[in-house]
Amino acid sequence: MESDVIIIGGGLNGATLAIALARAGLPVTLVEGQPLEIFTAEDFDGRAYALSLASKRMLAALDLWPLMADEAQPILDIKVADGRPGEGAGFGAVHFDHAEIEEGPMGWIVEDRVVRRALIERLGKTPGIDIRAPARVADHRVAANEADVVLESGETLRAKLIVACDGRGSPSARRAGIHRIRRDYGQTAIVCAVAHERDHGGIAHQLFLPAGPFAILPLAGGHRSSIVWAERPALAAQLKDAGEDEFLAALRLRFGDFLGPIRLAGKRFTYPLSLSLAEKMTAPRLALLGDAAHGIHPLAGQGFNLGLRDSAALAEVLVEAARRGEDVGSPLVLDRYSAWRSFDNTTTALAMSAIDSLFSNDNPLLRLGRNLGLAVVDKMPGLKRRFIREAAGLAGALPRLLEGRPI
Repeated sequence: MESDVIIIGGGLNGATLAIALARAGLPVTLVEGQPLEIFTAEDFDGRAYALSLASKRMLAALDLWPLMADEAQPILDIKVADGRPGEGAGFGAVHFDHAEIEEGPMGWIVEDRVVRRALIERLGKTPGIDIRAPARVADHRVAANEADVVLESGETLRAKLIVACDGRGSPSARRAGIHRIRRDYGQTAIVCAVAHERDHGGIAHQLFLPAGPFAILPLAGGHRSSIVWAERPALAAQLKDAGEDEFLAALRLRFGDFLGPIRLAGKRFTYPLSLSLAEKMTAPRLALLGDAAHGIHPLAGQGFNLGLRDSAALAEVLVEAARRGEDVGSPLVLDRYSAWRSFDNTTTALAMSAIDSLFSNDNPLLRLGRNLGLAVVDKMPGLKRRFIREAAGLAGALPRLLEGRPI
Protein backbone atom coordinates (compact mmCIF):
# COMPACT_ATOMS: atom_id res chain seq x y z
CA MET A 1 0.00 0.00 0.00
CA GLU A 2 1.35 3.42 -0.93
CA SER A 3 1.22 6.02 1.84
CA ASP A 4 1.01 9.78 1.94
CA VAL A 5 2.55 9.83 5.43
CA ILE A 6 5.01 7.60 7.29
CA ILE A 7 4.73 7.87 11.08
CA ILE A 8 7.80 6.74 13.01
CA GLY A 9 6.71 5.66 16.49
CA GLY A 10 3.55 3.77 17.34
CA GLY A 11 3.05 5.10 20.86
CA LEU A 12 0.19 7.28 22.04
CA ASN A 13 0.75 10.22 19.71
CA GLY A 14 1.79 8.26 16.64
CA ALA A 15 -1.17 5.89 16.88
CA THR A 16 -3.64 8.73 17.43
CA LEU A 17 -2.34 10.65 14.43
CA ALA A 18 -2.46 7.53 12.25
CA ILE A 19 -6.14 6.99 13.12
CA ALA A 20 -7.01 10.66 12.55
CA LEU A 21 -5.34 10.78 9.12
CA ALA A 22 -6.63 7.42 7.89
CA ARG A 23 -10.22 8.23 8.91
CA ALA A 24 -9.94 11.41 6.83
CA GLY A 25 -8.72 9.51 3.77
CA LEU A 26 -4.90 9.86 3.92
CA PRO A 27 -3.11 6.47 3.69
CA VAL A 28 -0.57 6.05 6.49
CA THR A 29 2.30 3.69 7.29
CA LEU A 30 2.95 3.33 11.02
CA VAL A 31 6.40 2.05 12.01
CA GLU A 32 6.99 0.87 15.59
CA GLY A 33 10.07 -0.86 16.96
CA GLN A 34 8.21 -3.12 19.37
CA PRO A 35 5.18 -5.39 19.00
CA LEU A 36 2.16 -3.21 19.74
CA GLU A 37 0.72 -5.74 22.17
CA ILE A 38 3.60 -5.12 24.60
CA PHE A 39 2.07 -1.75 25.48
CA THR A 40 -1.05 -3.33 26.98
CA ALA A 41 0.80 -5.62 29.41
CA GLU A 42 -0.14 -5.41 33.08
CA ASP A 43 3.34 -4.00 33.79
CA PHE A 44 1.96 -0.66 32.63
CA ASP A 45 -0.65 -0.65 35.43
CA GLY A 46 -0.54 2.41 37.71
CA ARG A 47 0.63 4.99 35.19
CA ALA A 48 -2.12 7.34 34.17
CA TYR A 49 -2.87 10.50 32.20
CA ALA A 50 -4.93 13.54 33.06
CA LEU A 51 -6.87 14.00 29.82
CA SER A 52 -8.32 17.46 29.33
CA LEU A 53 -11.91 18.01 28.22
CA ALA A 54 -10.64 18.97 24.75
CA SER A 55 -8.54 15.79 24.55
CA LYS A 56 -11.59 13.72 25.53
CA ARG A 57 -13.58 15.39 22.74
CA MET A 58 -10.86 14.49 20.24
CA LEU A 59 -10.80 10.87 21.37
CA ALA A 60 -14.59 10.76 21.08
CA ALA A 61 -14.43 12.18 17.54
CA LEU A 62 -12.03 9.35 16.61
CA ASP A 63 -14.30 6.68 18.18
CA LEU A 64 -11.66 5.97 20.80
CA TRP A 65 -13.46 7.29 23.86
CA PRO A 66 -16.15 4.55 23.94
CA LEU A 67 -13.31 2.02 24.31
CA MET A 68 -11.99 3.67 27.48
CA ALA A 69 -14.94 5.58 28.99
CA ASP A 70 -15.92 2.84 31.45
CA GLU A 71 -12.43 2.96 32.99
CA ALA A 72 -12.04 6.76 32.98
CA GLN A 73 -12.40 8.76 36.20
CA PRO A 74 -13.87 12.29 35.86
CA ILE A 75 -11.89 15.02 37.64
CA LEU A 76 -14.54 16.81 39.67
CA ASP A 77 -12.24 18.97 41.76
CA ILE A 78 -8.56 19.90 41.95
CA LYS A 79 -6.95 21.02 45.20
CA VAL A 80 -3.57 22.76 44.98
CA ALA A 81 -1.44 23.63 48.00
CA ASP A 82 2.13 24.23 49.20
CA GLY A 83 3.50 22.03 51.97
CA ARG A 84 6.23 19.96 53.58
CA PRO A 85 6.52 16.19 54.11
CA GLY A 86 4.85 15.22 57.37
CA GLU A 87 3.25 18.65 57.80
CA GLY A 88 0.56 18.57 55.14
CA ALA A 89 -0.64 21.64 53.25
CA GLY A 90 0.14 25.23 54.20
CA PHE A 91 -2.46 27.89 54.94
CA GLY A 92 -2.83 28.89 51.29
CA ALA A 93 -4.66 26.57 48.90
CA VAL A 94 -6.71 26.76 45.72
CA HIS A 95 -9.81 24.68 45.09
CA PHE A 96 -10.89 24.26 41.46
CA ASP A 97 -14.47 22.96 41.10
CA HIS A 98 -15.59 21.49 37.77
CA ALA A 99 -18.98 23.19 38.24
CA GLU A 100 -17.27 26.55 37.59
CA ILE A 101 -17.44 25.84 33.84
CA GLU A 102 -20.58 24.88 31.93
CA GLU A 103 -19.06 22.11 29.82
CA GLY A 104 -18.81 19.53 32.61
CA PRO A 105 -15.75 17.80 34.11
CA MET A 106 -12.52 19.61 33.28
CA GLY A 107 -10.78 16.32 32.56
CA TRP A 108 -10.52 12.58 33.17
CA ILE A 109 -7.83 10.31 34.60
CA VAL A 110 -7.23 7.24 32.44
CA GLU A 111 -4.59 4.57 32.96
CA ASP A 112 -1.88 4.20 30.36
CA ARG A 113 -2.76 0.60 29.54
CA VAL A 114 -6.42 1.53 28.99
CA VAL A 115 -5.51 4.25 26.47
CA ARG A 116 -3.06 2.00 24.64
CA ARG A 117 -5.50 -0.90 24.50
CA ALA A 118 -8.11 1.37 22.90
CA LEU A 119 -5.59 2.71 20.37
CA ILE A 120 -4.43 -0.76 19.34
CA GLU A 121 -8.00 -1.97 18.93
CA ARG A 122 -8.94 1.05 16.79
CA LEU A 123 -5.74 0.80 14.71
CA GLY A 124 -6.69 -2.73 13.73
CA LYS A 125 -10.16 -1.66 12.62
CA THR A 126 -9.24 1.49 10.66
CA PRO A 127 -8.72 1.04 6.90
CA GLY A 128 -5.80 2.87 5.34
CA ILE A 129 -3.18 2.12 8.02
CA ASP A 130 -0.24 -0.12 7.14
CA ILE A 131 1.26 -1.22 10.46
CA ARG A 132 4.93 -2.29 10.54
CA ALA A 133 5.61 -3.63 14.03
CA PRO A 134 8.07 -4.69 15.15
CA ALA A 135 10.20 -2.82 12.63
CA ARG A 136 13.12 -0.51 13.33
CA VAL A 137 14.23 2.51 11.31
CA ALA A 138 17.86 2.57 10.19
CA ASP A 139 17.80 5.85 8.25
CA HIS A 140 15.61 8.32 6.45
CA ARG A 141 16.29 10.43 3.38
CA VAL A 142 14.45 13.32 1.78
CA ALA A 143 14.33 14.50 -1.82
CA ALA A 144 12.55 17.30 -3.62
CA ASN A 145 9.27 15.40 -4.02
CA GLU A 146 9.38 12.50 -1.57
CA ALA A 147 10.87 11.01 1.58
CA ASP A 148 12.27 7.52 2.15
CA VAL A 149 12.47 5.56 5.38
CA VAL A 150 14.96 2.67 5.38
CA LEU A 151 14.19 -0.12 7.82
CA GLU A 152 16.85 -2.29 9.45
CA SER A 153 15.42 -5.18 7.41
CA GLY A 154 16.59 -3.36 4.28
CA GLU A 155 13.09 -2.45 3.09
CA THR A 156 12.55 1.13 1.93
CA LEU A 157 9.24 2.88 2.55
CA ARG A 158 8.28 5.95 0.54
CA ALA A 159 5.84 8.81 1.20
CA LYS A 160 5.38 12.56 0.86
CA LEU A 161 5.99 13.24 4.56
CA ILE A 162 7.62 11.66 7.61
CA VAL A 163 6.17 12.39 11.04
CA ALA A 164 8.55 11.69 13.92
CA CYS A 165 6.83 10.42 17.07
CA ASP A 166 9.96 8.68 18.30
CA GLY A 167 10.37 10.24 21.73
CA ARG A 168 12.53 12.80 23.49
CA GLY A 169 15.75 11.48 22.01
CA SER A 170 14.13 11.43 18.54
CA PRO A 171 16.63 9.82 16.15
CA SER A 172 14.60 11.32 13.30
CA ALA A 173 15.18 14.84 14.63
CA ARG A 174 18.90 14.14 15.05
CA ARG A 175 19.19 12.86 11.48
CA ALA A 176 17.49 16.05 10.29
CA GLY A 177 19.95 18.22 12.25
CA ILE A 178 17.33 19.62 14.63
CA HIS A 179 18.96 20.70 17.88
CA ARG A 180 17.30 20.64 21.30
CA ILE A 181 17.15 22.87 24.34
CA ARG A 182 17.71 20.74 27.43
CA ARG A 183 17.45 21.36 31.16
CA ASP A 184 17.87 18.84 33.95
CA TYR A 185 15.32 19.52 36.70
CA GLY A 186 17.38 17.67 39.30
CA GLN A 187 14.34 15.54 40.08
CA THR A 188 13.27 11.94 39.52
CA ALA A 189 9.61 11.01 39.12
CA ILE A 190 8.31 8.11 41.19
CA VAL A 191 5.11 6.73 39.69
CA CYS A 192 2.88 4.10 41.26
CA ALA A 193 -0.73 3.27 42.09
CA VAL A 194 -2.15 2.93 45.59
CA ALA A 195 -5.36 1.50 46.99
CA HIS A 196 -7.03 3.36 49.85
CA GLU A 197 -9.87 2.78 52.27
CA ARG A 198 -11.94 5.91 51.59
CA ASP A 199 -13.46 7.03 48.29
CA HIS A 200 -11.45 9.79 46.61
CA GLY A 201 -14.61 11.51 45.34
CA GLY A 202 -13.03 12.37 42.00
CA ILE A 203 -10.70 14.92 43.60
CA ALA A 204 -7.15 15.39 42.29
CA HIS A 205 -4.54 16.79 44.68
CA GLN A 206 -1.40 18.72 43.76
CA LEU A 207 0.93 19.35 46.71
CA PHE A 208 4.07 21.39 46.10
CA LEU A 209 6.88 20.04 48.30
CA PRO A 210 10.46 21.37 48.61
CA ALA A 211 11.88 18.52 46.50
CA GLY A 212 9.20 18.81 43.78
CA PRO A 213 5.47 18.45 43.13
CA PHE A 214 3.49 15.51 44.52
CA ALA A 215 0.23 14.59 42.74
CA ILE A 216 -2.58 12.24 43.77
CA LEU A 217 -4.74 11.43 40.75
CA PRO A 218 -8.06 9.63 41.28
CA LEU A 219 -8.56 6.40 39.33
CA ALA A 220 -11.82 4.74 38.33
CA GLY A 221 -13.62 2.82 41.06
CA GLY A 222 -13.13 5.34 43.86
CA HIS A 223 -10.55 3.46 45.92
CA ARG A 224 -7.38 3.67 43.82
CA SER A 225 -5.19 6.64 42.95
CA SER A 226 -2.14 7.18 40.76
CA ILE A 227 0.85 8.88 42.41
CA VAL A 228 3.25 11.14 40.48
CA TRP A 229 5.96 12.11 42.96
CA ALA A 230 8.92 14.32 41.97
CA GLU A 231 11.79 13.69 44.37
CA ARG A 232 15.52 14.33 44.64
CA PRO A 233 17.37 11.66 42.60
CA ALA A 234 19.28 10.12 45.53
CA LEU A 235 16.15 9.54 47.62
CA ALA A 236 14.17 8.40 44.57
CA ALA A 237 16.83 5.75 43.81
CA GLN A 238 16.73 4.58 47.43
CA LEU A 239 12.93 4.37 47.45
CA LYS A 240 12.77 2.55 44.12
CA ASP A 241 14.60 -0.43 45.62
CA ALA A 242 13.25 -0.11 49.18
CA GLY A 243 11.00 -2.67 50.76
CA GLU A 244 7.28 -2.02 50.61
CA ASP A 245 7.03 -0.96 54.27
CA GLU A 246 9.88 1.54 53.93
CA PHE A 247 8.42 2.91 50.71
CA LEU A 248 4.92 3.28 52.16
CA ALA A 249 6.29 5.02 55.26
CA ALA A 250 7.92 7.67 53.06
CA LEU A 251 4.82 7.91 50.90
CA ARG A 252 2.50 8.40 53.90
CA LEU A 253 4.56 11.41 55.04
CA ARG A 254 3.55 13.12 51.80
CA PHE A 255 0.17 11.48 51.14
CA GLY A 256 -1.31 11.93 54.62
CA ASP A 257 -4.20 9.93 56.06
CA PHE A 258 -7.24 11.72 54.57
CA LEU A 259 -8.13 8.63 52.49
CA GLY A 260 -7.43 6.16 55.29
CA PRO A 261 -4.85 3.35 55.15
CA ILE A 262 -3.04 2.94 51.83
CA ARG A 263 -1.22 0.05 50.15
CA LEU A 264 0.61 -0.37 46.86
CA ALA A 265 -1.56 -1.52 43.96
CA GLY A 266 1.07 -2.29 41.33
CA LYS A 267 4.70 -1.75 40.50
CA ARG A 268 6.84 1.32 41.09
CA PHE A 269 8.43 3.19 38.19
CA THR A 270 11.06 5.94 38.20
CA TYR A 271 12.39 8.21 35.48
CA PRO A 272 14.54 11.37 35.49
CA LEU A 273 12.79 14.66 34.81
CA SER A 274 14.14 17.11 32.30
CA LEU A 275 13.06 19.69 29.75
CA SER A 276 13.69 18.73 26.13
CA LEU A 277 12.47 21.22 23.54
CA ALA A 278 13.23 20.98 19.82
CA GLU A 279 14.44 24.29 18.39
CA LYS A 280 12.04 23.81 15.47
CA MET A 281 9.16 21.44 14.76
CA THR A 282 9.82 20.78 11.08
CA ALA A 283 12.60 20.08 8.61
CA PRO A 284 12.39 19.20 4.89
CA ARG A 285 9.59 16.60 4.58
CA LEU A 286 9.68 15.98 8.34
CA ALA A 287 7.37 17.07 11.18
CA LEU A 288 8.00 16.46 14.89
CA LEU A 289 5.12 15.59 17.17
CA GLY A 290 4.65 14.90 20.89
CA ASP A 291 7.76 14.10 22.93
CA ALA A 292 9.90 14.27 19.78
CA ALA A 293 9.08 18.00 19.75
CA HIS A 294 8.70 18.75 23.46
CA GLY A 295 9.33 16.86 26.68
CA ILE A 296 8.05 18.88 29.63
CA HIS A 297 7.74 18.59 33.41
CA PRO A 298 4.79 16.33 34.36
CA LEU A 299 3.46 19.09 36.60
CA ALA A 300 -0.24 19.60 35.74
CA GLY A 301 -0.18 16.52 33.48
CA GLN A 302 0.00 18.47 30.23
CA GLY A 303 2.44 16.25 28.28
CA PHE A 304 -0.06 13.92 26.58
CA ASN A 305 -2.53 16.76 26.07
CA LEU A 306 0.17 18.76 24.27
CA GLY A 307 0.84 15.77 22.03
CA LEU A 308 -2.85 15.43 21.20
CA ARG A 309 -2.98 19.14 20.35
CA ASP A 310 -0.06 18.53 17.97
CA SER A 311 -1.86 15.55 16.44
CA ALA A 312 -5.12 17.44 15.98
CA ALA A 313 -3.41 20.44 14.38
CA LEU A 314 -1.16 18.40 12.08
CA ALA A 315 -4.03 16.15 10.99
CA GLU A 316 -6.17 19.16 10.09
CA VAL A 317 -3.34 20.90 8.21
CA LEU A 318 -2.46 17.78 6.21
CA VAL A 319 -6.03 16.76 5.40
CA GLU A 320 -7.00 20.23 4.23
CA ALA A 321 -3.82 20.46 2.13
CA ALA A 322 -4.54 17.09 0.50
CA ARG A 323 -8.10 18.13 -0.29
CA ARG A 324 -6.76 21.23 -2.03
CA GLY A 325 -4.37 19.10 -4.07
CA GLU A 326 -1.26 20.37 -2.29
CA ASP A 327 1.85 18.34 -1.57
CA VAL A 328 1.41 17.43 2.11
CA GLY A 329 5.17 17.42 2.65
CA SER A 330 5.85 20.82 1.14
CA PRO A 331 7.43 23.63 3.18
CA LEU A 332 4.29 25.77 2.88
CA VAL A 333 2.14 23.05 4.45
CA LEU A 334 4.64 22.27 7.21
CA ASP A 335 5.00 25.98 8.01
CA ARG A 336 1.27 26.10 8.82
CA TYR A 337 1.68 23.32 11.35
CA SER A 338 4.73 24.93 12.92
CA ALA A 339 3.05 28.32 13.16
CA TRP A 340 0.00 26.76 14.83
CA ARG A 341 1.86 24.72 17.45
CA SER A 342 5.29 26.23 18.21
CA PHE A 343 4.14 29.06 20.46
CA ASP A 344 1.80 26.91 22.56
CA ASN A 345 4.39 24.19 23.02
CA THR A 346 7.17 26.61 23.99
CA THR A 347 5.09 28.70 26.38
CA THR A 348 3.61 25.63 28.09
CA ALA A 349 7.06 24.04 28.53
CA LEU A 350 8.56 27.25 29.93
CA ALA A 351 5.54 27.88 32.19
CA MET A 352 5.84 24.40 33.74
CA SER A 353 9.57 25.00 34.29
CA ALA A 354 8.92 28.39 35.91
CA ILE A 355 6.25 26.99 38.26
CA ASP A 356 8.51 24.12 39.27
CA SER A 357 11.37 26.54 40.01
CA LEU A 358 9.10 28.80 42.07
CA PHE A 359 7.62 26.00 44.19
CA SER A 360 10.36 23.35 44.44
CA ASN A 361 12.33 24.91 47.27
CA ASP A 362 12.05 25.59 51.00
CA ASN A 363 12.90 29.28 51.00
CA PRO A 364 10.78 30.75 53.85
CA LEU A 365 10.07 34.02 52.04
CA LEU A 366 9.02 32.22 48.88
CA ARG A 367 6.91 29.81 50.95
CA LEU A 368 5.08 32.73 52.53
CA GLY A 369 4.59 34.38 49.14
CA ARG A 370 3.33 31.14 47.58
CA ASN A 371 0.79 30.54 50.32
CA LEU A 372 -0.45 34.13 50.16
CA GLY A 373 -0.67 33.91 46.38
CA LEU A 374 -2.63 30.67 46.43
CA ALA A 375 -5.00 32.06 49.06
CA VAL A 376 -5.63 35.16 46.95
CA VAL A 377 -6.26 33.15 43.77
CA ASP A 378 -8.79 31.01 45.66
CA LYS A 379 -10.84 34.15 46.34
CA MET A 380 -10.92 35.20 42.66
CA PRO A 381 -13.60 33.17 40.85
CA GLY A 382 -12.99 34.85 37.49
CA LEU A 383 -9.29 33.97 37.53
CA LYS A 384 -10.02 30.42 38.70
CA ARG A 385 -12.51 29.98 35.88
CA ARG A 386 -9.85 31.10 33.40
CA PHE A 387 -7.35 28.61 34.83
CA ILE A 388 -9.93 25.81 34.62
CA ARG A 389 -10.68 26.59 30.98
CA GLU A 390 -6.96 26.59 30.21
CA ALA A 391 -6.50 23.23 31.96
CA ALA A 392 -9.55 21.85 30.12
CA GLY A 393 -7.91 22.80 26.80
CA LEU A 394 -10.72 25.17 25.84
CA ALA A 395 -8.64 28.31 25.28
CA GLY A 396 -7.21 29.56 21.99
CA ALA A 397 -7.82 28.57 18.38
CA LEU A 398 -8.65 24.88 18.52
CA PRO A 399 -8.40 22.32 15.70
CA ARG A 400 -11.75 20.76 14.85
CA LEU A 401 -10.92 17.43 16.47
CA LEU A 402 -10.36 19.13 19.84
CA GLU A 403 -13.85 20.60 19.51
CA GLY A 404 -15.20 17.09 18.97
CA ARG A 405 -15.82 17.65 15.23
CA PRO A 406 -14.48 15.53 12.36
CA ILE A 407 -11.91 16.98 10.00
